[in-house]
Amino acid sequence: MHIKPFEELTIQDNFMFQKVMRNKRICKATIERLLDIQIKDITYLEEEKSLRMNPDSKGIRLDVYVNDVDGTVFNVEMQTTKNMEELVKRVRYYQSIIDLHNIEKGQDYTELNDTYIIFICTFPVFTGDLHKYTFRNICLENHNIELNDGTTKLFLSTKGTANDISKPLQYFLDYVDGKSPADELVLEMDSVVNKVRHSKEWRVEYMTLEMELKRRWKEGMAEGTAKGRAEGKAEGRAEGKAEGKAEVVLGMLQDKLSLEMIAKYTKLTIEQITEIGKAHSLI
Repeated sequence: MHIKPFEELTIQDNFMFQKVMRNKRICKATIERLLDIQIKDITYLEEEKSLRMNPDSKGIRLDVYVNDVDGTVFNVEMQTTKNMEELVKRVRYYQSIIDLHNIEKGQDYTELNDTYIIFICTFPVFTGDLHKYTFRNICLENHNIELNDGTTKLFLSTKGTANDISKPLQYFLDYVDGKSPADELVLEMDSVVNKVRHSKEWRVEYMTLEMELKRRWKEGMAEGTAKGRAEGKAEGRAEGKAEGKAEVVLGMLQDKLSLEMIAKYTKLTIEQITEIGKAHSLI
């Protein structure tokens, strides 16, 4: 089992994306570019924000979670998993958890913050030709009537082909897609990427993540094997090993690893991983 070498990380990798977006000026300018808006200022609530409503509920771990001076919430996620059915349900769940987190008992519903959930996808989405798909709640009988509930979901694709976005946004998506930086903001992002690659501190952090994943894998396998031995038969050993592998998969899904990456670690198929995730309401 191994994860991507530190030297090969790009802006597409969650670890790198989070480090780049910790630069406040880059993060603010990126959100403005993604949404074509102006923001006075942003405040980081905490790095890699984790939200969980109670110990038994499924929590979420967010890549970028910031407020502007008006309280608007911006959640920006890098997505490499090509499973649109899972992604659209994920954005729905993210919205519900963010809303629950942002309204305290006794508050009026009108105090709910406006929210933008933005998924940057490294693959074609929906019809496949657009770069940008923005969703708000509208009336089906009269499309001129918008619900105005303060929620916006945005899917961006680096693989769009239509002439549907601004040049600055195109430069950003091209960079995410692996092309050379084409303007000042993207050059600054690339500079941070190179800085991270040469940081001993962040290398150690990344290696610690790798060791944690390996530890979890070994413990899951050992637990499953021990359970099988205790049952004293070949079928029991096989079932125990399968259960141990499933536990590891569930932990990786909770940590937002892509299905492809989990498959690489566990030697399971995407279909098997999806089946495990659905059985435990993680997909």
